[in-house]
Amino acid sequence: MIITSCGNSELLARKITSKLHAKYSPLTLSSFPDGDLYLQYNTELKNKVVVIVQSFQPHPAQSLFDLIFAGQTAKDLGAKKVILVAPYLAYMRQDKRFHPGECISSRIMARLLSHSFDKIITIDPHLHRYKSLREIFAIPSVKLSANNLLAEYIKKHFHKEVIVGPDGESYQWAEEIAHHINVQATVLKKTRFTSRHVEVKMVLPIPVKGKDVVIVDDIISTGHTIVEAAKTVRKMGARSISAVAVHGLFVEDAIKKLKKAGVGKIITTNSIAGKTALIDISLLLVKELKKEL
Repeated sequence: MIITSCGNSELLARKITSKLHAKYSPLTLSSFPDGDLYLQYNTELKNKVVVIVQSFQPHPAQSLFDLIFAGQTAKDLGAKKVILVAPYLAYMRQDKRFHPGECISSRIMARLLSHSFDKIITIDPHLHRYKSLREIFAIPSVKLSANNLLAEYIKKHFHKEVIVGPDGESYQWAEEIAHHINVQATVLKKTRFTSRHVEVKMVLPIPVKGKDVVIVDDIISTGHTIVEAAKTVRKMGARSISAVAVHGLFVEDAIKKLKKAGVGKIITTNSIAGKTALIDISLLLVKELKKEL
């Protein structure tokens, strides 16, 4: 097995390589003077299982483009099987045509990757209108979940905690995590006025006064949903407010906004590299990849 990365997940790829006792081979990625992509493998791939570990953040468009070139090149070089491990899979939230003339980017992304890879493994993708990745991918697709890892981290690092889902979509994470560690969970109802203006109210009232509130979500992007949730529970007397998520994108100064709203601790998995990435998902991926050995 040969493991590599297009750059975004190199540290995670090397962790996986070490735990699998496999070979890590860096890709050469650069550009010609006119800006055209240059890509080169630096080891023999013929009859090998090639695993490319690459989250789609930062630079999701470039990541997708790099992966198409990397996957198809591995096939051209005679790889027995080419697997994409995308801990964070972008383009999943545009899962319908919300306005006339829009691109349904999730379907186009899936078609491009299905043509370039033999299998995809991802963690907690944004499945809202799709019930399964099989609805858009033409190759075997594996959806793993980091819920238990988040639950164990919360259990170890928090006390007298209450789990809060900031909106209806996130409640599946909040409820499962709360059940795993035997604490209370509630959900907040989000009313979205624009992509950056939301208001939040508690739907299932539970006491949060004097409690450590942990807001749980799959993705923190701009942070606006978490900010509104934090404001809500702070008014209700929460002793502390923390945010725990699978994927930390943190665009548009999200961390600064969260801190300003009173979120003391911000913790994510290392599906996307960064200072908040304190929950390691490498063993989760290793367990799945062992099936290919």
